[in-house]
Amino acid sequence: MGIVNIDDDLHDQLRRTSKISCRSINAQAAYWIKVGMLCETNPTLSFSEIMERELNAAGVAAPPPGLIDA
Repeated sequence: MGIVNIDDDLHDQLRRTSKISCRSINAQAAYWIKVGMLCETNPTLSFSEIMERELNAAGVAAPPPGLIDA
């Protein structure tokens, strides 16, 4: 494991987003890195398709659209 230097603005975005997502700052950064890698290595898939594929691979059945009320 190492240290990654990021600019202050990105760190602030990580901090704010981590609160909304109920993740630590490090977990939020790791999530963004993983999603970015998945998007770069699967350029023909949409974000939603990538997330559906990852959920399926983890054995999680995503509810049908519109089933969950906001």
